[in-house]
Amino acid sequence: MKVLTPGHRYELEYFEQPAGPGQTLQFIEKQPDPHGGDEMVTINNGTTNEEVIKMLIDRLKTMQGKVPSRETAIVITKLEEALMWCEKRTADRKARGVEGTPKT
Repeated sequence: MKVLTPGHRYELEYFEQPAGPGQTLQFIEKQPDPHGGDEMVTINNGTTNEEVIKMLIDRLKTMQGKVPSRETAIVITKLEEALMWCEKRTADRKARGVEGTPKT
């Protein structure tokens, strides 16, 4: 993995061609509104942590169906837990009225 923009853009290595150019993963990137508004402004559209976790869960469940293992089952459980905490964080921010703002 190569960090292109810390926290927002990454280049992931291809398994069978690690020295070649990889696949770019772009997360949504926001910054405070330059005009002073309360909402954050998107400067680069992209995915979210939650979407990547959901993708990993789906992939691991598919692999678990082909070659079951205790370890893979544990990874799935931990990713489901991570997703729950990410979703709780978002719900809490929405309840406080600070989702989409730089406020905590």
